[in-house]
Order: sequence, then structure tokens, then C-alpha cells
Amino acid sequence: MEKRARAAVVVLGDIGRSPRMQYHALSLAKQANLEVDIVANGGSEPHLALKEHPSIHFYHMMPVQLQAISKISGAVALILKAAIQFVLLVWFLCFKIPHPDVFIVQNPPSVPTLAAVKLASWIRRSKFIIDWHNFGYTLLALSLSRNHIIVRCYFWFEKYFGQMSDGSLCVTEAMQHELAQNWGIKATVLYDQPPEFFRPASLHEKHELFCRLSDEICNPKGIKDCISFESSSPFTYSNGDNILLKPNRPALIVSSTSWTPDEDFSILLEAAVMYDRRVSAALKEDDSINDEKLWTDMISGKQCVYPRLLFIITGKGPERKNYEEQIKRLKLRRVAFRTMWLSAEDYPLLLGSADLGVSLHTSSSGLDLPMKVVDMFGCGLPVCAASYSCIKELVKVEKNGLLFSSSSELADEILMLFKGFPDGCHALKLLTDGAMSTGSSARWATEWEGNALPLIDKPKTLNRWYNCGTVLCCACLVVMPSLHISL
Repeated sequence: MEKRARAAVVVLGDIGRSPRMQYHALSLAKQANLEVDIVANGGSEPHLALKEHPSIHFYHMMPVQLQAISKISGAVALILKAAIQFVLLVWFLCFKIPHPDVFIVQNPPSVPTLAAVKLASWIRRSKFIIDWHNFGYTLLALSLSRNHIIVRCYFWFEKYFGQMSDGSLCVTEAMQHELAQNWGIKATVLYDQPPEFFRPASLHEKHELFCRLSDEICNPKGIKDCISFESSSPFTYSNGDNILLKPNRPALIVSSTSWTPDEDFSILLEAAVMYDRRVSAALKEDDSINDEKLWTDMISGKQCVYPRLLFIITGKGPERKNYEEQIKRLKLRRVAFRTMWLSAEDYPLLLGSADLGVSLHTSSSGLDLPMKVVDMFGCGLPVCAASYSCIKELVKVEKNGLLFSSSSELADEILMLFKGFPDGCHALKLLTDGAMSTGSSARWATEWEGNALPLIDKPKTLNRWYNCGTVLCCACLVVMPSLHISL
């Protein structure tokens, strides 16, 4: 039998939290008929479709943890961490995995990933393709400044090795223009599109999901609110063989976040407080009314022009615990929050069961788009998204979503969309229809076949001359720019 070609997908991070690279791996295996080796850190579980595919193979690198050394000297720990990561990557890419015909690497992080993959591609005579999700130096600038020497070194490193690639993919036309004009890199736009498992959920799927999540939704530890008084799923109930939606159910709003500085979660908290206060004022509620009595009335079926809101926030990240503490201190009557991490199989079901999505992503570069919004559209879920320079490439105002620039604007939009819920929300219905249309108009497989596959099939060409010594010397520049890896 003729030997099948191979591709290596490289992520210096948790592959379970890198959906776009997971979709690359699936398309390489299914559409390009390649054997695929994924080299990444362990952590979250990837989608079941990857684990079950016979042509996809995982090579997990151990995350580098130097906590003891960092307590003595942070600079020394950063130097060692970057050096160890570089050596680990080269070891895996040059010796652990079978010979690949092409490397596809996620950027950022750029340091030391791009240097390691470039060296491996030179040693193994393989193509080197970068998938630009954002710019690493702009993420570093969130904690420093654009003019900081470390950020400028990082920019040079990222640009230098970016120009050495045999091909590039990027996520927006704005990023494509920036790469061409200021970096000298020709990139192909590969828009994020939802794969086939992102779709609206059926009533039975919704009911099964809410039953699985009932403890997290209805019995959160140390929390009493308008949802915790529910004895079972607040959204659905079974009547014989039929599954029905509860007429007095809360509106379900979903947001996915990485809990990082480029997503200001306080905007959502402030909007929730404003919604709660404005509804109480509109209904002329007496502040002396016992909260528990009010919640009992809501659950028993007391009708109100504005519904209870349940925000389910998914994701992992450094700021999560801080915001969870803030949420506990809020005194809200008709708004509840739940934070959770869902499996790759349950996350699409949650999106397909929700009424509205919220995106707080503003982009460190202003040139990338939130993949979470793409997933939401795939499930027919309309979105309220934070406004920034290129978001209109994805969110079409008053067609599939709305934009906001402040917590007050977001609160206004939620009030407008959910007035008369569940049956009288005409504006929400129009946006839902638009999101359905957007999600069904294009899928990942179609987008990938038209834009990524030709780049992978293109014969390797000799681009810029370099030698192994150049790569190794440049890799030494990981010392200072690698600050962002541990921040």
C-alpha cells in the first residue's frame, strides 16, 4: 500500500481549549485524507470526534511548571521555562512523531513556538504553515505597553519567523491586510465557521442536558437566588412521552470567556444589576418584600412582562475566582449566575438550548474575531457583542445580533429583547432567524476546503534563506518576550 501523507498540528497550550486547531485536525484527516499527529499540552478533553478518529494521534507534552524557582527569581524561571519549552517542542517535532509533510502551528503563542517549528521543518524538510489567530505581541502589551522593550523584541521575533513560513492562514480580512502591509506576509483568510455538531438542540436534547446539569443549576453551593429555589429543571418538564417548555421558565443567556484582561467581565455584571434594578422599578416592587416569597411566586407561575435571567458562563481562566466572589456579593432578585466548564459534547448543546449569547471579547489587536460568536450562530443563537474595529465582519447589527460599548447599552438591549418573554419577543425572534440563516449559510468543512486545503496541497517552495544556527540564535530571544507565557 502507498504510504499516506502526514500532518502535524502544533499547539503550545491546552488542545481542549483550542477548537480551531481541533477542527483543522479533523479536516486534515477527513477532507485531506492525511494521518494527523497533534502535539500539544494536555488538560481539557478534546472533542470526542478527534479521540475516536483512527487517523488522529495525540502526543501530549507536560506543561512546564517552575513555581519553586519563580519564588526565588522570576526572570530565571522565565528563561528556564522558555528554554525547556523550546527543547521539548524540538524533541517532539523532530524525534517523537513520524515524519510530517506539513506542520500547522497556532499563533499565538509565538515564543518559543515559531522558532521550534521552523527548526523542525528545516530538519525534516516539511512545510511550515502558521495559523494566525491573533498577534502575540499585542497580548503581551496588555500587561506591559506597546513601546516596552520586551514587547518590541517579541514583535520582531514574531514578524521574523512569520516571514519564514511557507504559508499563512488568518481569521479576518483586517488581519490579512495588516500582515500584507506591515509584516510582508501573504495570508489566506480562513474564517471561523461552526462544524456540523453546532446546531439548535431538540427539546429532548435540551431536557436531557438540563437534567444532567440540574445540580449545578438548581443546587449551587452557598448560593440562594431565583433559580436555586427550583426543584428540577427550570426550563423543561416531561409529560408522559412528551417534553415541554415551562411557560414561566427563565431566559437563558450564555457567555463563554477565557477570564482574561481582553474580556471585561465587569460589563456583564453591571448590566445584570441594571436589568434587575430597572425591572424592579418598572414593576414598582417594594424593597421590603421578602426575596424568597418573590422567588416562590415567580416559580409558581406568576406572570411578569420581564423574565428571570439565568446567565451560564463557561470557560477557564485566571480571573474566574475573582469574578465568582464578586457575583456572590451581588444582591439580585431576578438574575442568577452559574459558572461551569462543560465537555466538548455538552457545550454545543448548551448553545443550542439558550435564548441569547453574549460576547465580551474586544481583541488585543483589534484584528481577530471571537470564535464563540461563530459557534453561537451555528446553533442559531443571536448575540450581543462588545463593539470593536472589525466585529462587523461577523455580527450584522439588527440581523443576527446587536453591539454594545457599555454596560448600560447591554442592559438596554437585554430589556428590549426579553420584554414579553417567552412568546412576545418579536425583536429576539427576528435576530434568532438571522442567526439561524448565518449559521446555516457556511460550515467549517466548506470554508476549509476552499481556503486551507489548496495551501496544504501547494508544493513547498524555498523562501527566505536561513540556516540552523540562525534559528537557534533567534530562539535565544525567548528569554525576555516569554513573560506572557507565565502571566
